[in-house]
Amino acid sequence: MIERLSHQLIENYPNFENTCLIGVQPRGIYVADRIHQKLRSILNIQKIDYGKLDITFYRDDFRTREKPLSASTTEIDFLVEGKKVLLVDDVLYTGRTIQSALTALQDFGRPDKVELVVLVDRRFNRHLPIQADYTGLTIDAIDEAYVKVEWEEQDGNDRILLFPQKA
Repeated sequence: MIERLSHQLIENYPNFENTCLIGVQPRGIYVADRIHQKLRSILNIQKIDYGKLDITFYRDDFRTREKPLSASTTEIDFLVEGKKVLLVDDVLYTGRTIQSALTALQDFGRPDKVELVVLVDRRFNRHLPIQADYTGLTIDAIDEAYVKVEWEEQDGNDRILLFPQKA
C-alpha cells in the first residue's frame, strides 16, 4: 500500500517542487515516514520537505477527557506558506483529527493546497465533510467496529486489524 500511495503521489507531484509531506502525530507519522522514504528512493531526491504535526491542543475534545492528553512534538522546520501540503494520517474515521490538523497547520502559514493521504479510510463514519484524496484501503465498518493499524516500529508488527467493537 505504501508503494502504491507513493506512486499515486508521484503522478501528481513528479518532482515534489514546492510540495511538502506532513504526518499527523501520533500514528500518522509512521505512514508519513514510510512514504517519505519511498518517495526519496523512487525519485532519487535527497530533500523532500517533511514534518510532523502535533494536534493535541487543537482537538475539540482535549478538555473533556478524564485524564490530560500528552502532547507529541511538532517537528516542522519550514513554512507551508504557498506550498502544496500532503497531510498524512493512518486512519480516517470521523474527520475530527483532520479538522484539528488543518487548524494546527495554519500556524505554519497558508498553504496553496492541502490534500489528504490516509492508509485506511472508514468512509461511512464521518462527522465532518472531510474525505481522503489518496487512500491505501477502504473499510466499510459499522460504528461499533474498531480499526487499529499496527506498526513494526511501535507495535512489533505491520498489520491492520478490524475488531467488532473497541476493546
